[in-house]
Amino acid sequence: MVASGVAIKDDQATRAFPLAAITGHGTLKLALLLAAVDPGLGGVVIAGGRGTGKSVLARGLHALLPPIDVLDSEVGVGRNLDPHNPDEWDDATRESISGEAPSIVIPAPFVQIPLGITEDRLVGAVDVAASLSSGNAVFQPGLLADAHRGVLYVDELNLLDDGIVNLMLAAVGSGENRVEREGLSLSHPCRPLLIATYNPEEGNVRDHLLDRFAIALSANQLVSTEQRVEITNAVISHGQCSRSFAQKWGEETDALATQLLLARQWLPDVQISGEQIEYLVTEAIRGGVEGHRSELYAVRVAKAHAALSGRDQVEADDLQVAVALVIAPRASQMPPPDQQMEPPPPPLDQGDQQQDNPPPPPEGSGEEEENDPPEENNDDDDGDGEEDQAPPAVPEEFMLDPEAIAVDPDLLLFNAAKSKSGNSGSRS
Repeated sequence: MVASGVAIKDDQATRAFPLAAITGHGTLKLALLLAAVDPGLGGVVIAGGRGTGKSVLARGLHALLPPIDVLDSEVGVGRNLDPHNPDEWDDATRESISGEAPSIVIPAPFVQIPLGITEDRLVGAVDVAASLSSGNAVFQPGLLADAHRGVLYVDELNLLDDGIVNLMLAAVGSGENRVEREGLSLSHPCRPLLIATYNPEEGNVRDHLLDRFAIALSANQLVSTEQRVEITNAVISHGQCSRSFAQKWGEETDALATQLLLARQWLPDVQISGEQIEYLVTEAIRGGVEGHRSELYAVRVAKAHAALSGRDQVEADDLQVAVALVIAPRASQMPPPDQQMEPPPPPLDQGDQQQDNPPPPPEGSGEEEENDPPEENNDDDDGDGEEDQAPPAVPEEFMLDPEAIAVDPDLLLFNAAKSKSGNSGSRS
């Protein structure tokens, strides 16, 4: 409760629209909470049209994050280093600290990457003034260092320079930002919660970049007239007085913040069995998912969902959520990999069909009845073969029952959003 209280008292968190007050978006809320439980999970990318609440969701989640304890040292300033984890300190920081490490408590940072950002501002560069004063190259941390242990938010991911995106994903994926330039050779930890948004109507995002995110969903949702009225009234109330609006939703916000804080503490103790991992791998194969990131992300999502539910063992509900959030959006509409190289079946009256099904015997030979059962079986086999070769849709097992788990029915709208940008048109 202390952590959630501090978060609510922070001015930036007070101005943010409370996550609990957002109408709908149950799937995205769950995905963001899971990513906050395990910041190293891989991040969340949200596609959606104009005015669908993408940035509101990101800032609402940030308001739930507990404050962080950072190292209070001139050498480690601007990097949000953990005073209780000396392993992430560099040599200069270790040499400057003797005895107990000084620390201060600050709100979890929220760093947004602007569209026109330069490489120096992102990864860091030489502080010219400080270097001239000291006679040595002094490192000036960039936005990747500022976002460590907080939220790194990227709006309009599709409009960001490709080189900047590659540098950012490489640093966040490895958990470390290495700087080798202008006489500098150093590294610092970079483990933020990565949230990215984009509008498919303004341009596509390359598939290999989307695959670097653990969860990729759409913010487009079907809302009723009553829900639209509710959204309008909520936005008007928040605009009139954000503080009173936050107090109105304070109880629900405190509950979510406390649940998130406890889930982070329980996460290291959550266990998943080998059979459960095999199940996730099997579902990824059945969906025709390329690469191994899907099952790796799915395992972490399942464990995070178990921790968020207050369990120390992954159960069936956790696996179902992992399949729905990670594997289903990645499922292609192609046959499984072991069937892709098989040739299509020939017509019924050609090729192997003639060998498997011999011509009917002459009338009156008495053999018609004997061959009837094999002919029926061959017809069934032929039908199955044609169905196997036809491009199937996303397997029904990947679809969640909205009544069984509190998620939105618009779970797989992300693929539809990608189609608008022309990114997956060739694969449809």
